[in-house]
Amino acid sequence: MAQHFSLAACDVVGFDLDHTLCRYNLPESAPLIYNSFAQFLVKEKGYDKELLNVTPEDWDFCCKALALDLEDGNFLKLANNGTVLRASHGTKMMTPEVLAEAYGKKEWKHFLSDTGMACRSGKYYFYDNYFDLPGALLCARVVDYLTKLNNGQKTFDFWKDIVAAIQHNYKMSAFKENCGIYFPEIKRDPGRYLHSCPESVKKWLRQLKNAGKILLLITSSHSDYCRLLCEYILGNDFTDLFDIVITNALKPGFFSHLPSQRPFRTLENDEEQEALPSLDKPGWYSQGNAVHLYELLKKMTGKPEPKVVYFGDSMHSDIFPARHYSNWETVLILEELRGDEGTRSQRPEESEPLEKKGKYEGPKAKPLNTSSKKWGSFFIDSVLGLENTEDSLVYTWSCKRISTYSTIAIPSIEAIAELPLDYKFTRFSSSNSKTAGYYPNPPLVLSSDETLISK
Repeated sequence: MAQHFSLAACDVVGFDLDHTLCRYNLPESAPLIYNSFAQFLVKEKGYDKELLNVTPEDWDFCCKALALDLEDGNFLKLANNGTVLRASHGTKMMTPEVLAEAYGKKEWKHFLSDTGMACRSGKYYFYDNYFDLPGALLCARVVDYLTKLNNGQKTFDFWKDIVAAIQHNYKMSAFKENCGIYFPEIKRDPGRYLHSCPESVKKWLRQLKNAGKILLLITSSHSDYCRLLCEYILGNDFTDLFDIVITNALKPGFFSHLPSQRPFRTLENDEEQEALPSLDKPGWYSQGNAVHLYELLKKMTGKPEPKVVYFGDSMHSDIFPARHYSNWETVLILEELRGDEGTRSQRPEESEPLEKKGKYEGPKAKPLNTSSKKWGSFFIDSVLGLENTEDSLVYTWSCKRISTYSTIAIPSIEAIAELPLDYKFTRFSSSNSKTAGYYPNPPLVLSSDETLISK
C-alpha cells in the first residue's frame, strides 16, 4: 500500500455527523446526556436521588475506550495484548495489589484481538464516543450505589434499566414526540450544545464538491434530528452539499449486514417507507447497507472500484467496520489530539491535563476530553514491573486499533480544511512509525520518546 494518502485520489468522501461534522459543546452536552439517563433511573426505576448530583471532579472518571464488565460492575483499561492495565469497581479505582489478584497478566476473558471486539454484548460494553461517556460515569455511580446498598454486592443486573433509559430518551419517535429530556432541550437551545461549522469547513466541503467528489452523509441519527443539526451547523441549504444522505444507518450493521438484512428505505415526513430492492439514484434514505451503496457509487462514478474515504469519530461504529467490511479509507476524528494544542513545548510528565481550547470554543472547562487522572493516557500506560525492575510502557488497546484500522487520525475536520486537496498525508501502516498517521502532530505522550514503548 502507498505510504501516503490524498483526498484528491478519492472519488467519494463520506462523513459521520455527530462528533465528526457536528461538534458538540461537551461541557454542556455531557451533563445533558447524563441527566437524560439519571432522571429516568430515579423517577421511573426508583434509583437513589444522589445520582442526580454530579460534581466537576466526578467527570474525571470519564475516559474513552473503557470496558464495563456488566456482571461484576468493573471498568477496565486494556493493553494492546488484552491484559488489564487499570480497573475500578464502580468509581473506586483498584489498587495494584487488588488488580494483580483480580486479573494478573492474563488476557481479559472477553478479549478478541482479531476483529477489535464488538462494543455490544450481553456481557460487556465499550465506551468509545462522547455520546457514550456520560453513561460510563452514571453506570459507575450505579455500581457504587448498589454495592453500598447490598453490602458489597458481587453481581449486577442494572443494564436493562440503562437500555430502558436509552429507549425512552432516544427512540426513533422521541424527537417528534418531544419525549424524554435530550431532544426537547437540544431543540429549545441548539446554540448552547452545538458548534457551527467554521467557514473554512463549509468552504472545504464546497471545494470537494466542485472537484467532482461525491459527498455522502451516513449517520445513525434519525432524519428529523439530522436535519436540525445540519441546518444549525451548515445552513438551510445543507442538502446541496451532499449527493446522498443516509439517516438511521444503524452502524456498524450498515457495513457488516447483508443487503437482505438491512435494505434501504425511503422517507416521507421522516417516516420510513417500503424497503428498496436496490439503490438506484442519489437522495435521502434511511437504514441501508454498504453493498447497495457501493453499487450506486460505481454507477455514479463510472468506475468499477471507486475509492471511498469515510470520516468518523467512533472506532466501533465508523472506522473499524468501514475498513474491515468495506475496505474504505478511514479518517478518525480524535478529539484527544486537541489536548496537546498549545502545550507542545512541555514534556508530558511536567504538564497537568489542560483544558482544550479550540479555535471556536468558549473558555469553559471540558468534562470529557482532557486526560483523566484516574485512567491516565488514552494512548499508552505502564505495566507495573516486578520487584527491582522498572515499569514498562505499552500501547493501549485503543491506540493499537487506531493505527490498525485508521488511514489517518486528526483532531477535527477544521485541522485539515485549509490544506490543498492533493496534500499527501503519511498514513498509518506496519512499515511506518506507530505515530506516522497522526495529523498535524502525534500525541505528545507518543512523540516524546517512542523508544520507551514496547510493542
